[in-house]
Amino acid sequence: MEVKLLSHTPDPERLIAVAARSCVSKRSAHELASEPEEVLRKSLRKVLDSGHESVIEHAHFTFSIKGISRACTHQLVRHRIASYSQQSQRHVDLRGAGFVIPESVRKSGEAFEVFNAAMRSAAEAYSKLLELGIPQEDARFVLPNATATNIVVTMNARELIHFFGLRCCLKAQWEIRALAEAMLKLVKGVAPTIFEGAGPYCLSKGICPERDRGCPFYERYILNRG
Repeated sequence: MEVKLLSHTPDPERLIAVAARSCVSKRSAHELASEPEEVLRKSLRKVLDSGHESVIEHAHFTFSIKGISRACTHQLVRHRIASYSQQSQRHVDLRGAGFVIPESVRKSGEAFEVFNAAMRSAAEAYSKLLELGIPQEDARFVLPNATATNIVVTMNARELIHFFGLRCCLKAQWEIRALAEAMLKLVKGVAPTIFEGAGPYCLSKGICPERDRGCPFYERYILNRG
């Protein structure tokens, strides 16, 4: 898996601070934009601490994600408040495409052989169907969920925090959790204040939607909170 931050709102934290101040000022946002950095930083901190998250929707972040499975992207696109552009299996010849192998399979010799045999069979069937003149859009029906794909994802800061709350959780499936952790690391690099408390809900909000007292995060972030 490769995750790159393609683009983001310029100076996202300053933008959000200006937008927040415009809600309680007679002056417009473009007039407030020239205020000193320390004033805007204070406004940003105040709005984040107050939980008024609507204002952080003004900041957007776009990611290029390479080499994740179709199983993972099926979970990813369930996050509705986002924009997605995924590699098309209708228009891209996927002969020679890679497959994502779960670690549970990789570390078991027999399971690894079974998995690889299934992948080889699917790949051979796909190639044979294309040789027989079957259109790519129909030949792809034999491709498994493990087929690697590429996708571009854009989310605003508020949706990203929601995404991290669900997908950084230890109950999340391992691949999308790894993706969420990689995305979180990238956005912290450009908007550290906005995302400083982001992560699983036990960390960010002090709650455990799963109510799993056996989870190591439960003890760390719920029982020991404060």
